Amino acid sequence: MDKKCICQETQRHFLNRAFERLKLKGSQRELLLSSFRETRITVPVTLRHNGENRLHTFQGYRVQHNHARGPFKGGLRFHPDVNMGEIRALAQLMTWKTALVDIPFGGAKGGVAVDPRQLNETELEELSKRFCQKMAPIIGVYDDIPAPDIGTNPQVMAWMLDEYSKTHGFRTAIVTGKPVELGGSAGRLEATGHGVAHLAHKAAAEMSLVPEQSRVVIQGFGNVGSHTAIALANKGYKIIALSDVNGGVINEAGFSIDHVLAHVNENGGLTDLPGSSPISNADLLELPCDILVPAALEATITCDNAEAIRARLIVEAANMPVTHRADARLQQRGIVIVPDLLANVGGVLASYYEWVQNLQQFPWDRELVLSRLEKRLSHAYEAVRDLARERQVDLRAAAYELAIGRVEEAIRLRGF
Repeated sequence: MDKKCICQETQRHFLNRAFERLKLKGSQRELLLSSFRETRITVPVTLRHNGENRLHTFQGYRVQHNHARGPFKGGLRFHPDVNMGEIRALAQLMTWKTALVDIPFGGAKGGVAVDPRQLNETELEELSKRFCQKMAPIIGVYDDIPAPDIGTNPQVMAWMLDEYSKTHGFRTAIVTGKPVELGGSAGRLEATGHGVAHLAHKAAAEMSLVPEQSRVVIQGFGNVGSHTAIALANKGYKIIALSDVNGGVINEAGFSIDHVLAHVNENGGLTDLPGSSPISNADLLELPCDILVPAALEATITCDNAEAIRARLIVEAANMPVTHRADARLQQRGIVIVPDLLANVGGVLASYYEWVQNLQQFPWDRELVLSRLEKRLSHAYEAVRDLARERQVDLRAAAYELAIGRVEEAIRLRGF
């Protein structure tokens, strides 16, 4: 079974478990799982190849899952494997995430089946603007607010803002994750990793882990993993192992994250990092440590390696890095897991704060953004923890139950 099928199976398992505990009937489950709208479009782009122009079409998607609690909110990804099934599942996940941190949004997701690395800047701009042009009837400041995701970035959001503004006037709140110069929020870039570190620190404190004596392993050193490492190092934790797509590095004495970042900026990766020894990504996951942060791909911890995991605390910075069968085994072994549904929601919160600043037309400074992010994350964590203790379940079960319960209650109150 490939990873996408494994992740879909894992997601269904966690949802069904929550539905059972909430005693939801078949019609209620169907309503919660059904999308409000699923849109598929053809996006034409003029490609320049060998001095010739040729028209090529790409398939684009936008799934608006649920808006019982507020406007649709979710990222836009450019990736060759994008399809309706994947976008549908991710839109649904966004609904639960926004409900869990109690912000007034629903869930959505969009994508274009394209490899953005194969397009030059002019072609990428045309793709972004034409996607926005075709989606304009269903997006809006109070309707559906896209954001960056895999393969997209602040520049793509800037192009979409420009295209939307041609017919609707300048509306900075139509997208989030924009450049700061066009209404983007300070602190947005590091928000997800900062949130992961904040929740890791809270969970570690409840386990009586002392930062200076705690060994941390981070799988994945992209935007989320690197900012998680920075924030944890600033709190005093010892980062002993890191990895990227080319493999991992280990230093039992702990890394200076400033030196790591300088090496990565100069060399493009962790390979040959001074003062480190190489280690495979597989072996890195099995290192004895206090905190393990999977911040790379989905389904990296499975039945095949769950018994070999020697961390005391796992904080899921990536989406669905632990399969449901591995999750059950890890729980049996007493390993605490802060689930992805909660752990990596810092970026969603930062998007909400950007939207609020745009509506107010009043920017906040970085310290205010991150302090409000930490406060709301703390409230969400404490609500999940308290429910877990009350129901005698793990944090993941409590998180799903809390999020789904909030959406179901909003639907009931609105009389859908």
